[in-house]
Amino acid sequence: MLPLIVSLCFLNSTARAPSGFRIIGYYCGTTIPVDSFETEKLTHLIFSFGNLRENHFVINSATDTATIKRMVELKSKNPGMKVMLSLGGWGGCQTCSDVFNTASGRKEFARSVKEASAFFNTDGIDLDWEYPAIKGFPGHVYKNDDRSNFTLLLRELREVNGPGFEISFAAGGFTSYIDSSVEWKEIIKYVNFINVMSYDLVHGYSTTSGHHTPLFSTPQQTESTDHAVQLLLKAGIPADKIVIGAAFYGRFFQIEEGNKVDLYMPCKFLHGFSYKYSSDSLSVENGFEKKWDEVAKAPFAINTKRRLLATYDDERSIAIKTKYAVANKLGGIMFWQLNDDKFHNGLLDVIDASK
Repeated sequence: MLPLIVSLCFLNSTARAPSGFRIIGYYCGTTIPVDSFETEKLTHLIFSFGNLRENHFVINSATDTATIKRMVELKSKNPGMKVMLSLGGWGGCQTCSDVFNTASGRKEFARSVKEASAFFNTDGIDLDWEYPAIKGFPGHVYKNDDRSNFTLLLRELREVNGPGFEISFAAGGFTSYIDSSVEWKEIIKYVNFINVMSYDLVHGYSTTSGHHTPLFSTPQQTESTDHAVQLLLKAGIPADKIVIGAAFYGRFFQIEEGNKVDLYMPCKFLHGFSYKYSSDSLSVENGFEKKWDEVAKAPFAINTKRRLLATYDDERSIAIKTKYAVANKLGGIMFWQLNDDKFHNGLLDVIDASK
């Protein structure tokens, strides 16, 4: 229980984020909307996603090219912001295991990242391989050697792109990933920070409901943001390289007949919803009752008539997560994704105010 007790000290804290505290937003969307967000409140903006074509990092369309160029232009109003490209995503890394299994594949990829970054004038690469060495997207190849090959890939990226280039990766926020996918003591030499996906902890393949992005573990659910942080610290990752994840979206689960409509019940996943629409999606008029889990520090909502449970982040949980990151001297907070936020007075504003 000690990590929980220590971590809770932030609740009445007036600590401020250090100058190096990162606020990182992934962006997956078309060109025009990105202009409307308050990107001056970000330290990093990550384009999602590029892909592998043979051994090369590629941007798939003219629309994506235009979006990246516009993201870079946004640095005119926020000169300190880093714009990064990202590889993969859920379902976007089908050939990663095979390509990164060879020295030539890793070298060609690293060189293509350098070429793309020079073309777009971007500042780094974020790897979102889901997942090395363990099962991820259905049907995608994974092998035990992925773990060591991932280390070699990061080393190659650092050698080819140099010390001033930002390198990060999106890490699964669950125990089996942390235990099996990454050589933590080795990779830390090559990366600037690690984006912990402390969301989707209850996901589209789950058969029991729960919190998909809780801050703390509960007696019924071990997986949580704090649980992942404690495992990474134990693995030797410096706190200031750990960036925790917030969800700007939620998930609906259908609770099976014969069970109480609540957390930790047999269920099936229905679909997700954006924070920007949540006031309607979770409204009383639509039959929802909003609740708060004081242990997990996470909201949820239930609709008993339609037998639905919604799990998500909201203004309260985002503020608490941000303060947790500051109080525990972590490297920052990131979120998936900017296009799910409101243009103004949204969750990015909560992060900015809470830091």
